[in-house]
Amino acid sequence: MKAVCADDEPLILKYIVSLCREIPLLDETEGFTKAQDVLTWLDKHDADVALLDIDMPDMDGLLLAAKIREKRPGISIIFLTGYSQFALDAFSLHASGYLLKPISREKLENEISFALTGHQSQKSGQISVRTFGNFEIFADGKEVQFSRSKSKELLAFLVDKRGNTTNRSEAFAALWGDQLYDRPMQKQIDVIIRCLRTTLQNAGIDHIFEMTSGTMRIHPEMLDCDLYRFLDGDIEAIKAYRGEYLRSYSWGRLTEGYLLQRQLLVEDAENGK
Repeated sequence: MKAVCADDEPLILKYIVSLCREIPLLDETEGFTKAQDVLTWLDKHDADVALLDIDMPDMDGLLLAAKIREKRPGISIIFLTGYSQFALDAFSLHASGYLLKPISREKLENEISFALTGHQSQKSGQISVRTFGNFEIFADGKEVQFSRSKSKELLAFLVDKRGNTTNRSEAFAALWGDQLYDRPMQKQIDVIIRCLRTTLQNAGIDHIFEMTSGTMRIHPEMLDCDLYRFLDGDIEAIKAYRGEYLRSYSWGRLTEGYLLQRQLLVEDAENGK
């Protein structure tokens, strides 16, 4: 795993890079004091995680994160800053982590471990799904891009169903809430389903989706998913859960609460309570 760091303060940058080089998950770490140097480096190199200061003179970390995502859509972003007021803006960019300075190795390692949970399983031939935080799906290590946000949400809803079938009206109720399911909206859900199938076909993973007799489902056994590993009792997945599940979708709150309860029970058992 590779990390790239950006901080305009040389001493702080040196400290962060030294901490990263002590973390077993990371094989390589590069540091830069200028945001543009990070972008130039990423033109020829790949990275799994970017550790970014927010308050930098040539380009602030939020803008840098957006530009990094344009070059490397699947990269995880962790913001390191002394200003807590940037947290909301940071997470609007789908940041994987946010640490306030001064930073300890333990906290940094925990954030990096969480950020790289999905990346570790993105091997050739695998389909990897992240539901903790924001929803992401990777095919052969590359993030699948959706032309419509609702088709992405539909796939997330099917992942949450864990292989159980759903019909158009149930899917519509999740995606559009209390909106009237009239004829125009019935046509709209059909468009969303077609877009989802096209996206999956273009990514070469359409076999994970099944639709028969008006019902649809995904095949959970074909996915490496943090949710499924959590429910199977995988300790690393349980520890990686930070209380946020499918952050963008309100219908995920029920599962979110259940996961938190399960996590607390496991932690109590480990602590002998």
